[in-house]
Amino acid sequence: QVQLVESGGGLVQAGGSLRLSCAASERTFNSMGWFRQSPGKERQFVAAITWLGGRTDYADSVKGRFTISRDNAKNTLYLQMNSLKPEDTAAYYCAARYGPLVSSAALYMYWGQGTQVTVSS
Repeated sequence: QVQLVESGGGLVQAGGSLRLSCAASERTFNSMGWFRQSPGKERQFVAAITWLGGRTDYADSVKGRFTISRDNAKNTLYLQMNSLKPEDTAAYYCAARYGPLVSSAALYMYWGQGTQVTVSS
């Protein structure tokens, strides 16, 4: 049984910061990522990281502002979000898979429950 438990969402002013966390029940995933979804839109890729090597990939819209990382000992994934903008407002989901790093949501097998991030202007 695989479980991903997210935390850290909330309300923040534009220009502020938040750190999202995702605690995983397993430590054998090859890749983990963050996705976000706002009403009426499809789930979009935000960032991903390989569990062992730490290779990262970011959506162009968040490069330079967001940082994905992981703590292998704690089986925990993080997303540090700085310089937040109103357009970052969305429900954020962590995801995991056993394969290589990819940006397609359809290729991730396991998902967290989502945590809401709201950025006010």
